[in-house]
Amino acid sequence: MKRDPVTSTNIAEVGYDPNSRTLEVLFNSGAVYQYFDVPQQIYNDLMQAPSKGGFVNANVKGHYRYARI
Repeated sequence: MKRDPVTSTNIAEVGYDPNSRTLEVLFNSGAVYQYFDVPQQIYNDLMQAPSKGGFVNANVKGHYRYARI
């Protein structure tokens, strides 16, 4: 999945596949997580959020199935 770099203290890159509704996050630690069945609007909101890490913590973690890859 293509990921785009973001400005964040916790997140290095974010990618999204609208066909599978999969959000992929590369954390600065090097860990990569995929979150499943994520609506396009959540991705859009994440990319506009002033704090990417804060947005993921509040709106993605604990809300969607995920896998560390």
